[in-house]
Amino acid sequence: MRSLSFVQRVCLDFTGSLFPHAICLGDADNDSLNELVVGDTSGKLYIYKNDDSKPWITRTCVGMLTCVGVGDICNKGKNLVVAVGAEGWFHLFDVAASTGKVESFSLMDMDEQKPYFTQHIPANTKVMLISDIDGDGRNELVVGYTDRVVRAFRWEEPQDNTDLSGGQLVLLKKWLLEGQVDSLSVNPGPEGLPELMVSQPGCGYAILLCSWTQEGAASPGEDGSNASTGEGPSRDLILHLTTGRIHNKNVSTHLIGSISRGSKDDDSKGGLFALCTLDGTLKLMDSSEQLLWSVQVDHQLFALQKLDVTGDRREEVVACAWDGQTYIIDHNRMVVRFQFDENVNAFCAGQYACKEGRNSPCLVYVSFSHKIYVYWQVELERMEPTSLQRVLEERPEYTALLRKLGVDPTDTAAVRKLIGDLLYRDSERKAELPQSSLNPTCSV
Repeated sequence: MRSLSFVQRVCLDFTGSLFPHAICLGDADNDSLNELVVGDTSGKLYIYKNDDSKPWITRTCVGMLTCVGVGDICNKGKNLVVAVGAEGWFHLFDVAASTGKVESFSLMDMDEQKPYFTQHIPANTKVMLISDIDGDGRNELVVGYTDRVVRAFRWEEPQDNTDLSGGQLVLLKKWLLEGQVDSLSVNPGPEGLPELMVSQPGCGYAILLCSWTQEGAASPGEDGSNASTGEGPSRDLILHLTTGRIHNKNVSTHLIGSISRGSKDDDSKGGLFALCTLDGTLKLMDSSEQLLWSVQVDHQLFALQKLDVTGDRREEVVACAWDGQTYIIDHNRMVVRFQFDENVNAFCAGQYACKEGRNSPCLVYVSFSHKIYVYWQVELERMEPTSLQRVLEERPEYTALLRKLGVDPTDTAAVRKLIGDLLYRDSERKAELPQSSLNPTCSV
């Protein structure tokens, strides 16, 4: 396992404290460049842009923010910033790219920098997801709660409405899980249709069924129950327990889905997803439940992300531990690791426009010392270990240069000797020479 050292980083000013899911990367102002969105426990929402250490925009919300997100939640082809609090307050922000201000779609006082839309949904929110979970081309809002409940909402508004002030979130369905919900994700199923996945303790997961897509399905009542039968929370789910190492059934689990395969030749409709546990297990699986690899580490993993660090459009799995140890694993089980030098309160990874006016892969750490560190341009030439000679052989001018030096490229021993002489013998000769000969001085 190789160890990496990333040095290009930016330290952002942040004085508050936050929940692990109150941080994300996304295009908040619709300029095609990603920003960093952070919400703290006092209800402040911060948006950081480029490499500026100060927040670009600060907004005020109601209650403790537990999760934030960026996405086209209103299905108008435009990203909005979403912030949800522990008390159940849902806040919606529209950040104008040109002015950096909130567009005035609301009757609220814009001078107080409040959201232009607020709605109360059930309290004790924990995780959030903005994605198309039923394959109809429209995004839904999925929220996981501390009481093992998951709810799906959709933004609805009158057809003749000209702005967003007349819309609201409408409950689609409510599921009750057996274990705590630590992650929500969407992954293409075996037929290519999206499947809503939720992590379950003990390295397990459940697929939540979107029954409202079924013909003749009854709509849910206000509490998420079936309106026609009066039943309690729906159990339309399929529980999966992964095989292999025996886990503590209560150990927390995180998952991430829709991991890009990258290959145009791969005709598989199903997606890849990864799981990690607090006791150090990492797994990569496909939608048919086939285990591609499993890795065991000696660190407590609390966050799981995906990121293309090699530029081949195949996303690697990125897992972070509480002590800052970060693992990057590709589809072939090649592992590299990076040690962040502080304990970590929250972590995310993705594309961020920190430098040069373009998005680049980055790792974001929130320390317990109230600092946010963004490691930008996290790029690797390759994941697998290699040698200097192999790297040289990949260069087209390498063979011609060897022949100019009178060395046969097929003579492995001669090539190794030449490389060794260039790297070490010259240094040894310099070490043997007097210091005065290495640093000549002029005297009059």
